[in-house]
Amino acid sequence: MSVFNTTAIEIPTFILIGIPGLEHVHIWLSIPICFMYLVAIMGNCTILFLIKTETSLHEPMYYFLSMLAFSDLGLSVSSLPTMLRIFLFNSTEISSDACIAQEFFIHGFSAMESSVLFIMAIDRFIAVYKPLRYTSILTVRRVFKTGLIFATFCIAVILPFPFTLKRLKFCKKSLLSHSYCLHQDVMKVACSDNRINVIYGFFVAILSLLYLVCISVSYMLILKIVLGITSQKGRLKFFNTCVSHICAVLIFYVPIITLAALHRFAKNVSPVVGVIIADIFLLVPPLMNPIVYSVKSQQIRNLIQTKLHKKHYWWETSASMKVWVTSLYLNTCRN
Repeated sequence: MSVFNTTAIEIPTFILIGIPGLEHVHIWLSIPICFMYLVAIMGNCTILFLIKTETSLHEPMYYFLSMLAFSDLGLSVSSLPTMLRIFLFNSTEISSDACIAQEFFIHGFSAMESSVLFIMAIDRFIAVYKPLRYTSILTVRRVFKTGLIFATFCIAVILPFPFTLKRLKFCKKSLLSHSYCLHQDVMKVACSDNRINVIYGFFVAILSLLYLVCISVSYMLILKIVLGITSQKGRLKFFNTCVSHICAVLIFYVPIITLAALHRFAKNVSPVVGVIIADIFLLVPPLMNPIVYSVKSQQIRNLIQTKLHKKHYWWETSASMKVWVTSLYLNTCRN
C-alpha cells in the first residue's frame, strides 16, 4: 500500500542544489557569475549590433558569427538567471513545468550553436578551397536559407524532449544536483519508465557527435590544402582565418566531451567536478566567443575601437560644452 501511495504522489517542484558541498560560498560565487553574465550579454549584443549596422561586416562569415552570437545569448538568458537566483538569493525551487521549459531552451540553443559551428567550418573550407568563388557560392540568400534550415532542424530535433519528459512521473525525490535543470538529473528523479527518453537522448548525442566529426574532417582537408601552399605568408593568412573558429569549437566541445567522459568512465570522481564542468559549459562559450572574435578579427576590433573613440570624443565635447554653458551663465549673473 505504501508503494502505491509513493507512486501516486507527483512532485510539483524541484530543488536545485547549486554546487553540492559549497552552499556556504554560493553568495561569493554569485559575484563572478554575475560579472560573466553581464559581459556575455554585452559582448554578444555588441557583435550583433556591429554586424547589423556596419555594411563592411555584411559578409557570410560575419552573418554566421551573428547566428553564433544569437545562440550564445539564448544560452545565457535561458540558464544564467536561474544560477544567479540560486547563488545570490538562495531561491532553489523551480516548478516541473519551468524546469522542462528551461531544459528545452538550453538543449535548443546548444543544438543551434553546434549547428552554427558546423556551418562555419564549411564556410572556412569554402574560403580556403575556393577563395575566388567564395562570394558567388555563399550568397546572402544562401546564407540566410542555410541558417533557417538548420534552425528549423534543431527545433524539430529538440521539440520531442518536453513531451517525452512530460509523460514521466516524478515522485522519487525533488533534489537536482546542479545549478540548472540538466536532462540526466531530471531523468534520475523519474519513477516511471524512461527508456524512450534514454533512446532519444542517445540519438541527439549521436547527432552532436556527427557535427564534431564533420568539423574535424573539414579542418583536416583545410590543413591539407594550407600545407600545400608554398608561401609561408599565405599559410599564415589562411591559418589566421580559421583560428577564431577553432577556438570557438574547442570552447564549446571540450566541456561536453569532458562531462560525457566523467559520466561514462570516472565513476569515483567527486560529483562536484561534474557540476562545475556542467556550469562551465553554459558560462564560458557565451563569455569567450565575443572576446575571441573581437581579438582575432581585425575588422571587428577596429570597429569597436572606432566606436569607443567616437564615444570618448563625444564625452569630451559634452564636457567642454558644459564648461562653456557654465561660464556663460556666470557672466550673465555678474552682468
